[in-house]
Amino acid sequence: MVDIQRLNSRDLNPTLLDETAEWDRELDWDFRGSAELVRKFADQRGLAGAAIVDRGSVAGYGYGIVEDHKGLIGDVYVRPAWRRGDYQVLLFRTLIDSLAATPGVRRIESQLMLVEPCVMQALRRERFVRLFERTLLRLDAGTRLAPSRTALPFRFQIEPWGDHHYDSAATVISLSYIGHIDAQINDQYQTFAGARRFLYNVVQYPGCGVFSKQASFVALDRVTGWAAGMILCSFVAERVGHITQLCVTPNAKGTGLGYELLRRSVEALRVAGANRITLTVTTANEEAMRLYERAGFIEMRRFYACVWENY
Repeated sequence: MVDIQRLNSRDLNPTLLDETAEWDRELDWDFRGSAELVRKFADQRGLAGAAIVDRGSVAGYGYGIVEDHKGLIGDVYVRPAWRRGDYQVLLFRTLIDSLAATPGVRRIESQLMLVEPCVMQALRRERFVRLFERTLLRLDAGTRLAPSRTALPFRFQIEPWGDHHYDSAATVISLSYIGHIDAQINDQYQTFAGARRFLYNVVQYPGCGVFSKQASFVALDRVTGWAAGMILCSFVAERVGHITQLCVTPNAKGTGLGYELLRRSVEALRVAGANRITLTVTTANEEAMRLYERAGFIEMRRFYACVWENY
């Protein structure tokens, strides 16, 4: 086990190539942009984390980020040839302990789709993390969702995403996730400021893919004048669209607005060139699971989000 700052992009490159291939094969996701950022920060000695080196080869690596009171585990990856041991657990354990020892850090979050469930179960026993099962779903973009039969056009005005929507969309998120299980997974959903930071990261950074303005929408309630729902989409590969966020405020629940936003984004992604569409959802969110299953999404993979808190 070595400090990742002792390594450069050339040292990490074989591992990143393996990871890029696995993201493409298992998740239908182009990891090349994220891998390039890892190379860039490695050469700048800007990564905080650890790597496992076996006879001169990097077997795996992981890194973390600190934002205010929270630590984020950005990635943990072990190459397939070294995956029989407990290297993933070892890297996670090292990152959690390092972040937990950072002054001011009271919470650590992680959502890594390639990490095996048995690794997360071991962490629950060893580091008392809370686990939340999540599901990666996929839809053939050729699927045409039927138009909503409700009186949506009379109540809601649906607009394409624009930069002037940041504040209204952040309000939608903070209202939508009050008491919601997803607010336990990502505490940015709990406040307006956190939601706005989340939105900025989705729109501006490649971790969630290349943001698609034409497939992202905000719905305004004509009665109240307030934003009532939103959907954000990105392209995570050349022909793969990804729905990053879909939520409606409590007052708009049961109106069919969520389905209509989903329908419009699916159509817009198809027109923009997607032949597959993916999204992730917390498995215990039964209402959302029913919506996506009704729309034709099928399960690709299950994984865990984990949260550690210093009570």
